[in-house]
Amino acid sequence: MKYIDEYRDPAAAKRLLDAIAELAAQLCTDGRVFRFMEVCGGHTHTIYRHGIEHLLPDGIELVHGPGCPVCVIPMGRVDDAGWLARQDGVIFTTFGDMMRVPGTRGNLLQARAEGADVRFVYSPLDALKIAQENPGNQVVFFAVGFETTAPSTAVTLVRAKELGVENFSVFSNHVLIEPPLRAILDGPEVTLNGFIGPGHVSAVIGSDAFEFIPREYRLPIIATGFEPLDILQTIEMLLLQIAEDRCEAENQYARVVRAKGNPAALALMEQAFVVRDEFEWRGLGWLPKSGYGVAPEFADWDAERRFTVPGVRVADPPACECGSVLRGVVKPWACKVFGSACTPETPIGTCMVSPEGACAAYYNFGRLQKDIASAISES
Repeated sequence: MKYIDEYRDPAAAKRLLDAIAELAAQLCTDGRVFRFMEVCGGHTHTIYRHGIEHLLPDGIELVHGPGCPVCVIPMGRVDDAGWLARQDGVIFTTFGDMMRVPGTRGNLLQARAEGADVRFVYSPLDALKIAQENPGNQVVFFAVGFETTAPSTAVTLVRAKELGVENFSVFSNHVLIEPPLRAILDGPEVTLNGFIGPGHVSAVIGSDAFEFIPREYRLPIIATGFEPLDILQTIEMLLLQIAEDRCEAENQYARVVRAKGNPAALALMEQAFVVRDEFEWRGLGWLPKSGYGVAPEFADWDAERRFTVPGVRVADPPACECGSVLRGVVKPWACKVFGSACTPETPIGTCMVSPEGACAAYYNFGRLQKDIASAISES
C-alpha cells in the first residue's frame, strides 16, 4: 500500500476484524481474556480516534503503557525546568506540549506570563539558532522523549560544539524504552499477553531491540505502525502467535522499521549521551539505567552542569492517577478527577496534557459506547 486512505480502508478493516473474531473465538474460551499493551501514545490515539477498542471481540483488551514521552516526566523535573526558565538572562526553549505540563509552581506558560522568556520550538536546532541570535543570553533546551527524539538533541549538541556556541545548553530528560517495560513485566500489577510495540522508537533502535521480551518473558511483541489497519493487523499477528504457540519479536511496520534500526542515529546518541545510573519516572519511580545524560565530551553544553539545578523530587497530586494509567493498572476514566477537575484545558496530570496522553485521547475520542461502535461496524 502507498496512500494513507489505503491504511483506513473499511473493507480491509472488516476482513481483519473478522480474522480477529475467529481467533478470539478459538482462544478466548472459559472467559479467558488476552491483554495487549500498546506502548506508544500515538497508538493510543489511533485506537481511540478510530474506535478500535470498541470494535474488538470480548476477550481482547487493550492496555495503555508508558510510551507517552511527556507523560513519564516526573513533577520534580518539571519544577527544575521552571526554575531554569526563571533564571535571569535565560531563554528557555521546549517543545509545545511541555508548555502546559503542571509543576508545583504552575507550568511554563505561567512562568512566561510572570516574565520568564520561554519559547516553544519545533526542533532543538531552532533553539541553537536562538542562541546564535542572542549571544548575551543563556539558551536552554528542555530535551524530552524516548530514543525517538534523542537523535535530534544529539545532532544539536554535536553542532553546538562544532560551531562553538557557548551560550547554549541542554536540560536532558531523554529516556530509554527497555527499563519501563521491564519494570511493568517484573511487577505484580498487570498481567499481559503481548505488546503492540512502539513504531517511532523502533525506527531508531530497531525491532530486534525488543527480543528480550519473548526471550526472557515469553511474550510476543510486534513493532507497529500508526494507522487503523496497522493496529488491527498487529492484534491479528499477536493472536496468531498465541494460537501457533510462538513467541517472537515481529515487525509489522516494515515500511519504516528495520531490524537493526537507524545506525546513524544510534551512533550520534552514543556520541552525545551517557546512560544515567538511574532516572525518575512518573508512576514507576527511580529506574536504573533508564535515562540519558549529556556525555562528558559535551559537558560545556549540559544545563545540569552549567546551572545549580535544585533537583527537588515532588510527589504527584494525590487525586491524579497518571502513574496508574502509565503502568496499565487503570483506564483513564477510572480516575476520580477525569473529565471534571482534570480536562485538557485544566490538566492536573501529564496524561491529560500531551497529545499522546491516554487521558487526553479518551477525553477527545473515547467516549463512544461499544454498542454504537458495533452498529457502525456492521453498517
